[in-house]
Amino acid sequence: MSSATPSRHPQAGHPKPRRRIPAFHPVPVRARKDGWTPERQGAFIGYLAQTLCVAEAARCVGMDVTSAYRLRRRAGAAGFANAWDVALGRRVSRINRASAKSTGLSAAYRFHTGLVQVVMRRGKYRRILRKNDDNAMLQLLAQCDRPGVHYG
Repeated sequence: MSSATPSRHPQAGHPKPRRRIPAFHPVPVRARKDGWTPERQGAFIGYLAQTLCVAEAARCVGMDVTSAYRLRRRAGAAGFANAWDVALGRRVSRINRASAKSTGLSAAYRFHTGLVQVVMRRGKYRRILRKNDDNAMLQLLAQCDRPGVHYG
């Protein structure tokens, strides 16, 4: 093997491989200032991608590792769990965020809470962005057009 052949193993000093964390709907939880807010859920995923350690990521956001695993198992946590797996570099099946069947969340919830997008730079967690869920909005509008459905 010549010295010009590239190595299959990353050399020391090279940044971690770039992972694009998918935007996700926050897990529905009771509103508490010291709980798993959507911002805290996003930051946890960001720190998880940076540290590759669940306990350390939970510590970074001021939460307990046990509560992080409990949050992952809650109803409606499919997107959060998918982002968690991607953050750790695991292969995951793609979820259709537009479908209530795949997320377990109603269109109304998905519309009101929106999506959390984790922003990473050079392997470091930087911030989260909150994005509108246009698919959920369109589903709600379609429900308004159905006969017999009344809002108000």
